[in-house]
Amino acid sequence: MFNRPFQNLFMESMIVGATLLASTSAYAQERNLATETQTNILSLAQPAAGIATVPQPNSMSQVTSVSQFSDVQPTDWAFLALQSLVERYGCIAGYPNSTYRGNRAITRYEFAAGLNACLSRINELIATATSDLVTKQDLTTVQRLQEEFTVELATLRGRVDSLESRTAELEANQFSTTTKLSAEAIFVITNAFQGSVNGDNTVFQDRVRLVFKTSFTGKDTLNTRLSTGNTTTLQLPGGSAEGLQTFNLAPSNNNLSVDWLSYYFPVGSKIDAYIGAINGVYFDFVPTLSPYLDSATGGDRALTEFASSSPIYRIGGGAGGGFNYRLSDQLVLSLAYLAGDHASPQPDSGFFNGQYSAFGQIAWNPNNNSGIGLTYVNAYQNRGAIFDLGSGFTLVGTQQANTPFERTITNSYGVEAFYKFSSRFAVNGFFGYTNAKNLAGSGSADIWYYALGLAFPDLGKQGNLGGVLVGAEPYRGGNPAPANDLSLHIEGFYKYQLTDNIAITPGVIWITAPAQNNDNQDAVIGTVRTTFTF
Repeated sequence: MFNRPFQNLFMESMIVGATLLASTSAYAQERNLATETQTNILSLAQPAAGIATVPQPNSMSQVTSVSQFSDVQPTDWAFLALQSLVERYGCIAGYPNSTYRGNRAITRYEFAAGLNACLSRINELIATATSDLVTKQDLTTVQRLQEEFTVELATLRGRVDSLESRTAELEANQFSTTTKLSAEAIFVITNAFQGSVNGDNTVFQDRVRLVFKTSFTGKDTLNTRLSTGNTTTLQLPGGSAEGLQTFNLAPSNNNLSVDWLSYYFPVGSKIDAYIGAINGVYFDFVPTLSPYLDSATGGDRALTEFASSSPIYRIGGGAGGGFNYRLSDQLVLSLAYLAGDHASPQPDSGFFNGQYSAFGQIAWNPNNNSGIGLTYVNAYQNRGAIFDLGSGFTLVGTQQANTPFERTITNSYGVEAFYKFSSRFAVNGFFGYTNAKNLAGSGSADIWYYALGLAFPDLGKQGNLGGVLVGAEPYRGGNPAPANDLSLHIEGFYKYQLTDNIAITPGVIWITAPAQNNDNQDAVIGTVRTTFTF
């Protein structure tokens, strides 16, 4: 019959045809009618004889005549092609109910199986040399097809060679097989137009973070973060930390340090565990019920720490761990313990004997558009402030609320909730109360905080975010109180997503009666923040 070069030519031509069909190239689109014809013909091809198959619910049976298909008519445009493959080559199968289903879409797996069956059948006929079913006309047609698609084949080969070269280069120069690098750089122009006690000059500040995310099992994540910056906080009257912006959490004087080290890993199918070794905080892993405003100390959403989420998540921090336990698809129980003096062996310090906070929360999300959480924190402070992430650096609230006593034990209660009215409008809010008891003497202090926020995702275009928040940062109430004036926090911002990796966020922060004192001038802070992520 036919020698081996003709056989190889035929098989190569068929493979070229399969590649062109699967690639949906521009040339194949111009010949969509021919492509559809070949796809439907080969979609139900039977595996070659001698290959064992596993019966499937819709398994197909070999036919010997195209007339056995009840849904194939002589008037069908693919009738002659289907008849040829059935009666000349015997590599087309039908469904048990005697149908062919020629208009049904196929998968790439089905196409590969059908093509392989027909190639195997033709190869068998050539090898046995007992049939003249493969004619010179067939080979002439195949040769013509191969010549016609020479340009496309060369293009595909070039693309494959280029991809192989690029893949080899990436493999040779990759940073690590287990570690990925992500980064954030923030440039900020900010000014306290009024109400600041350390000047009203416009300043240009920056913060840079590099995060190395390492996975050992594919399900866990070890985070190692390097951070640097030159940020300086704006001081308000009375030592108030109100209006502190998220980018202010950075080393000073452009010093480089490892400021976060944490490990996330699953325990079974319902528990996600967390270990924080350096600067662990609760909002790193527990639901804060503020899906659009919570910036998690980053630079992509709200401007300030207070607008990001409830201050109750900023009581205590340091080293420790916790977990989220999914009681159901809608309920999540979070428990955690963090210690601020974990590394010090001195008296009144250590992992259990020094500053600590114990956290518990139950969060209910009845659907993707709403959620509510009930939170409790028990904490002990022997230095610094109550809302300090265990670092001694005050994040939110007035000085009266943060340092009512030298040594305190606090019990805090909070409720947080959000509701998405649509994909472009959401509301979130929180309310919290902290009772602080004086351990160095007598007395207690009542501390309150609350806010209502509005979020407008994709405002103007996809990726943008508008936000407005009004509330009261932690302030000391009760009777007697250091001051009875109410200090309000009003914030508005608009994040414009310039590109996939660059966002510009202008905004204004207005603090009334700083330090709970109407005699203090209101603070008005303007900010333009540019965030680069890569």
